[in-house]
Amino acid sequence: MAPPATPESTPPGVAQTGAGPRVEAVELVRIAIPLVAPFRTSFGVQTDRDVLLVHLLGEAGEGWGECVAMVEPGYSSEYTEAAEQLIGLYLLPRLLARERVTAAELGGVLASVRGHRMAKAALEMAWLDLELRVAGRSLAEYLGAVRAEVDCGVSVGITDTTEELLETVAGYLGEGYRRIKLKIEPGLDIERVRAVRERFGPEVLLQVDANAAYTLEDAEHLARLDEFGLVLIEQPLPEEQLLGHAKLARRLATPICLDESILSATVAAEAIEMGACSIVNIKPGRVGGYLEARRIHDVCAALGVPVWCGGMLETGIGRAANLALAALPGFTLPGDTSASDRYFHEDITAPFVLEAGRLRVPTGAGLGVEVRRDVIDRMTTRRSVVRPG
Repeated sequence: MAPPATPESTPPGVAQTGAGPRVEAVELVRIAIPLVAPFRTSFGVQTDRDVLLVHLLGEAGEGWGECVAMVEPGYSSEYTEAAEQLIGLYLLPRLLARERVTAAELGGVLASVRGHRMAKAALEMAWLDLELRVAGRSLAEYLGAVRAEVDCGVSVGITDTTEELLETVAGYLGEGYRRIKLKIEPGLDIERVRAVRERFGPEVLLQVDANAAYTLEDAEHLARLDEFGLVLIEQPLPEEQLLGHAKLARRLATPICLDESILSATVAAEAIEMGACSIVNIKPGRVGGYLEARRIHDVCAALGVPVWCGGMLETGIGRAANLALAALPGFTLPGDTSASDRYFHEDITAPFVLEAGRLRVPTGAGLGVEVRRDVIDRMTTRRSVVRPG
């Protein structure tokens, strides 16, 4: 089966070459935003988010982007400090050397810099926000959204005890979340999942996320999850092991979903063709931005593979963009687009509030949200400005 052709980067009616808004300055802002509670995965424990924000100042408006890289290179080889340095030293000089550049052209302009998808995605988000604000269009419309609101799931970190896990899950179900995702690791998996399933019953949409914590030798152990009727098991093996995932998939009844392994539409098509996954988690930061995320969505839709939108503990800036993406037709499973208060006591935009298990998709121009500069200023730990020339 040949992979389907990927669609064009930009929908009809959006400027594609040389017609982007003029950027007069780029502000790189680092903020420290505390989490409401520690978030533990197989990679480690987070108590706050060290976030890099990209703020474009153009002749006709402004645009904001968010880098999802973490403070340490655990989930990914990228990390916040390196992303800030890379953007300032290598990416912005290439972009600002051009009088105008559109979001659709950004990937080509930056192609000479290998990798660093999260850093590039932050710039693309800011460029899209600025360009679409100027055009008076929403990101949701631009991407091809078909829903005004999206079903929301929640990611539950590893807890110290099973009873704590059950109390946490009960709280989220009480708030109305439509899907529960449990982080697991060796030794904290089968019995934890069993306890949740027995307590809350078979009707709860339940899935697990291994964050690459297992090996193919664990196949028999992971097969014990089949009895729980899970929606999926996410990224059980290391990201480079596509063949390993294909072998594991043949030994499990639970569908395998890939996360860290999926870096592009090409990789997604190949992973699906070889049987490495039957569901795909799309994280725009991981794949280099929302244009590539949409291409992955379109490839999966053409192959009949469901997708959902993963989360990286985004602030309201990134959450707004994720909601626009999750409103596309192929996103048929609830994603990690949780309400703002799942992670933050205070967000840097107006908070996203859960309504009957759903969040509304922003409809304003650009990302559709306005940042709270007073909150950002209070949280800022470092700020620098880069100008053309």
